[in-house]
Amino acid sequence: MTAEVRCEAMSDSPRLPDWVFPPPEGFTAADLDHIPDLPAHTELIDGSLVFVSPQASFHMRAVDLLTEGLRRHIARDLRVRREMSLVLGLRQRPEPDVSVIQAEAERGPDQTSYEAEAVLLVVEVVSPDSEERDRRRKPQLYADAGIPHFWRVENNSGRPTVYVYELDPATKAYALTGIHHDRLKLSLPFEIDIDLTEIDAL
Repeated sequence: MTAEVRCEAMSDSPRLPDWVFPPPEGFTAADLDHIPDLPAHTELIDGSLVFVSPQASFHMRAVDLLTEGLRRHIARDLRVRREMSLVLGLRQRPEPDVSVIQAEAERGPDQTSYEAEAVLLVVEVVSPDSEERDRRRKPQLYADAGIPHFWRVENNSGRPTVYVYELDPATKAYALTGIHHDRLKLSLPFEIDIDLTEIDAL
């Protein structure tokens, strides 16, 4: 193939969007609101864009179950949000599957993120493509940001197992306070009682 033909072939190939090539210092949390045609639910971890794989049935149903369960028990001054990003730092903007925020953090229908100071609880439902992030990096980021409560949800033969963590203010790290299989009954961050087996009916 001649150089001329190669150039023509290259010109016919689709042009990659600009956001495929990050700036030298990496993206910032504010960039996510201004990058055109960015795929939905893109996260920013350590200045790099993280894209979401197609959602599996277990993941979707577990998120539904916990979202509705939390809403049944939540106090009037709190709100439950699903798949909304959190600004944790200049180059950190993850999107937890579920979060509980202070009601006063809600600024309007066009809001695209919440600040860490307004967040009481974050929940991550682990998917095969996100195991490392959900089990290690994202809990580190949430703890560093001072979010008091973190739940990790694992798929155990089609049923959710919920690992409940509380932030230790002395170490600034999460401590495991319980592992829940069929029923999630807690007194913190507020009174919660969710039948995890209800996922079978969703």
